[in-house]
Amino acid sequence: MKFHVLTLFPEIPKAFFETSIMKKAVEKGIIAYDLVNIRDFAFDKHKTCDDNPYGGGAGMLMLPETLGLALDSVESYKKRVVYVTPSGKPLTQKLAQELSQETDLVLICGRYEGIDQRIIDSRVDDEISIGDYVMSSGEVAALVVIDTVYRLIDGVISSESLDEESYSDGLLEYPQYTRPEVYKGMEVPEVLLSGHHENIRKWRLKKRLAKTLAVRPDLITAARQNGTLTAEAEEMILELTGLAKEKPKKRRKHKMPPVQTGENNGRN
Repeated sequence: MKFHVLTLFPEIPKAFFETSIMKKAVEKGIIAYDLVNIRDFAFDKHKTCDDNPYGGGAGMLMLPETLGLALDSVESYKKRVVYVTPSGKPLTQKLAQELSQETDLVLICGRYEGIDQRIIDSRVDDEISIGDYVMSSGEVAALVVIDTVYRLIDGVISSESLDEESYSDGLLEYPQYTRPEVYKGMEVPEVLLSGHHENIRKWRLKKRLAKTLAVRPDLITAARQNGTLTAEAEEMILELTGLAKEKPKKRRKHKMPPVQTGENNGRN
């Protein structure tokens, strides 16, 4: 996959592409990137890329002509274009998986009060929000999208790691531990040291369910609606919420006393 990042500050995303797992993915040829400086397409000597919004109001808007030329330079009409904005649809793991199937992805990094609506209407395929808050840096927001997407591409991260992490099946991730076994009096759960794979699996599932119930109960509801919760998980949820029905105790069978026989049959 190739990421085309349109930005006024290319030095910000540049560091990301040259670090850690992303750097290795680029070196392997799994990921490619193109940092486009929007200022290179400005018309005046001051490299002006913004102006006051019509109708008044605070802040500045990025000029549609300059941004349009930057989009033309990467042939955006052939690619999927994403604009990261607080007014977009929420970024989810499902959406990240969808975007990871693209060959090319163009990301517009907004600044100031945003970009001209005419660019959004004519050139943008997806408006995506990374959360219910406002940031000054569109670069940071765009990098969040890139980070969620590139790690899902084959060869970047092991498939086993992806299968068990948060949101992979609608649940949050279980707690993890490493050496030493005791840290400041806190011990690693005994089950993780047992080597009993089935017990470890059950423990992890229960911990995932407990954390999801406590922090994001809405994910449990969504998993039920999607039919992704197993019968085993449902039983654990009942246990965790104290709604599990106790098995009825078996009644003891009382033996009837023997019937007395005889002329009087026990009567005087």
